[in-house]
Amino acid sequence: MKIGSEEHKDRFCRQFIASHSRFDPATLAWPDLDEPALGRLRGIPFWQEVLYTERRAGAIVAAYARTIADPLVREAVTLQGFEEARHAELLRVMIRRYGIAADERPLDEPKSSNSRRTFADFGYGECLDSFLGFGVFKIARRSEFLPEPLFEIFDMLMREETRHIVFFINWMAWQQTVKGHGARWLRGVTAAGYYCRAIGRLLDTVRRGRRANDGKDFSATQASVFLDGFTFRSFIRDCYAEHDRRMGEFDPELLQPRFLPRLAGIALIGLRLGTRFHALREKRA
Repeated sequence: MKIGSEEHKDRFCRQFIASHSRFDPATLAWPDLDEPALGRLRGIPFWQEVLYTERRAGAIVAAYARTIADPLVREAVTLQGFEEARHAELLRVMIRRYGIAADERPLDEPKSSNSRRTFADFGYGECLDSFLGFGVFKIARRSEFLPEPLFEIFDMLMREETRHIVFFINWMAWQQTVKGHGARWLRGVTAAGYYCRAIGRLLDTVRRGRRANDGKDFSATQASVFLDGFTFRSFIRDCYAEHDRRMGEFDPELLQPRFLPRLAGIALIGLRLGTRFHALREKRA
């Protein structure tokens, strides 16, 4: 299959559409939580930011979908917009059900009037958020930070986010190729630029979250449950492994996000070499 061809476009769009899951957030099997679990859930400081992000995502994707001339691509992007809006509704249901303090602040106007550029910025940001989120989700689930039925609901969102980033990476490559910018090295340079902006936005989000919670991300008790045995190396390893596992569910002929996994692989090699060098120095000392 040639990247940028009609076959490529047909495959990544139709597979995305065919893999859509139907569900109503209000009728999901939301579990009853005891007080310790309720306290941990309510103590997570970023629900307001997550809700804002999902609401903003739905608006960005829907705005871009309205500008697309190709009917198949428009159908797929419209479906993604629906799923992003449904993520926001799922969070609303959870917030109401468990009494979580999270207000809906007004959505900011897009900084650019170019809806395609805004959609691309959002897509790379979603790739970054998903890669890091895979690791966080795995750590939280392994530590039994919340009851398993809640993780089963959240896993539905993780699966949809995975579908979104696979669709996006293929859409981006298809777009670039159609415009004559499909060389692999050029796609890599473009991705690097978008990822740099995505990292900047992520840092801004973290700073807003810290200000909203007096600079405290988690209480000491929550952190001890969630971060028991946590190291930077183990976190990167979990992100890398979980990304690889989830990508295994998709058509291997379709493109997949590779920029961040490659960076993570390089980081893990560097960390291993650093540990060996430090051990060697200690031994000689």
